[in-house]
Amino acid sequence: MLTGELGKLDALQQQADTASQQLATGQASDVSTVAMEVERASLSLQLAAQVRNKAVEAYQQLFGMQV
Repeated sequence: MLTGELGKLDALQQQADTASQQLATGQASDVSTVAMEVERASLSLQLAAQVRNKAVEAYQQLFGMQV
């Protein structure tokens, strides 16, 4: 499941990169679509970082517990 989600995140990043390059070279005509692609990729990356942080925090709490 995690691998699949990371693949989706990578695909979003690549789409945003492609859209940005098309805008820079004049191939893209709709600036708002490019902005939405970039923002979607940014938010997805932020979400992935927060999930990772929570997982690391849970792991540290689990192994820091005294039995």
